[in-house]
Amino acid sequence: MMKFLFFMIFMMPLCFLKKMFWLVQMLLLLLMFLFMNLSINIMNFVNFSYMFSCDIISFGLILLSIWISILMIMASENLLKSNFYVGFFLLNVLLLMMLLYLTFSVMNLFMFYLFFEGSLIPTLLLIIGWGYQPERIQAGLYLLFYTLFASLPLLLGIFFVFSKLNFIMFYFLKFFNMNLYLLYFSMILAFLVKMPMYFVHLWLPKAHVEAPVSGSMILAGIMLKLGGYGLLRVLIFLQQISMKMNIIWIVISLLGGFYISLKCFCQVDIKSLIAYSSVAHMSIVIGGIMTLNNWGFMGAYILMIGHGLCSSGMFCLANINYERFHSRSLFINKGMMNFMPSMSLWWFLLMSSNMAAPPSMNLMGEISLINSLVSWSWISMLMLMLISFFSAGYSLYLFSYTQHGKFYSGMYSFYTGVSREYLLLLMHWLPLNFLILKIDYVMLWF
Repeated sequence: MMKFLFFMIFMMPLCFLKKMFWLVQMLLLLLMFLFMNLSINIMNFVNFSYMFSCDIISFGLILLSIWISILMIMASENLLKSNFYVGFFLLNVLLLMMLLYLTFSVMNLFMFYLFFEGSLIPTLLLIIGWGYQPERIQAGLYLLFYTLFASLPLLLGIFFVFSKLNFIMFYFLKFFNMNLYLLYFSMILAFLVKMPMYFVHLWLPKAHVEAPVSGSMILAGIMLKLGGYGLLRVLIFLQQISMKMNIIWIVISLLGGFYISLKCFCQVDIKSLIAYSSVAHMSIVIGGIMTLNNWGFMGAYILMIGHGLCSSGMFCLANINYERFHSRSLFINKGMMNFMPSMSLWWFLLMSSNMAAPPSMNLMGEISLINSLVSWSWISMLMLMLISFFSAGYSLYLFSYTQHGKFYSGMYSFYTGVSREYLLLLMHWLPLNFLILKIDYVMLWF
């Protein structure tokens, strides 16, 4: 595991050399193929050491991190054209990827906390440094304070666990059961804010709307998954108390997911709509993890990876429109089918994946999560039906609004998509729909 870290560290000087933009991307691609060749044992941790280790959850999420980082660089070609602090941008992406890699691969709970919080800093720099509107400062502060306030109790909780057990390795924590209310709330809260759960989700749409395309991609693709990953890891030693308390989070998530789905229909900003749809998807993931059963854990993991690719691809589409129209308003982004007919196909493909149509991973994940929640309580069926229905509703709303209708008359200069953009969308869509052929690997890990 250390070799990949050194690979990334030694890439740093490359960022500042002339004409190295695409080389950095190609090296990340090489890194990804090297990482894919790790032989992962489905049932257990491999490459086990004091510091690093990898099991199937870490493996999938690290792979997703590297993949999204490659696509972030590809999506940000405008920075290269305008020569807007390209070196610092590449360095930032690389730092962010290193921190995410470390977050997913460390075995120590405290080190996990350190990198979990550390990944905030490059994200903040991305939003404040390369964002578009002046409100990006406010969005950055929202992001910082929401996540920092919630994660202070987590730090205290980790120290408490260490004082009681004298170790905080993930691998050994599964043999213990800590039945303490305060510890439970302090360990869970930070991850719920990061997911984000309804009621503490306000930072997410704000951050997405102000972030550049690369910021939105990494936020939707990986940052939301940190919360789910953390929950999968800490609920292992809080099982007894979770049985009593988890009903709170499931109820909030299901009601919140329904309400947020309705809220999607009120949005006039494309990015804002996609951001709110992320919150709706993540609410089902929280519900699934909180049921503490096999289906829930598997479904949450599959949907996290599927949503990471799908949501990131949708932000790319929104950005492709933004680069043409210089607006993200649904009232101006109309009639795209007349201008970019071939781009309409990609809108359709990613929207259908977003509403969990086959053969996307989202479908597999949602089936598992619905299974887990309905087996937990049949009453949850009502909310799940509404969330699934409205999920298709707002995806269709976004598609039909942007692709059909009269186009904006003030738009006179135009060029259709370039091959880079089609490749970018293909690289989001292919893994999202073809990984379902190997879904048995994911379904077996628990």
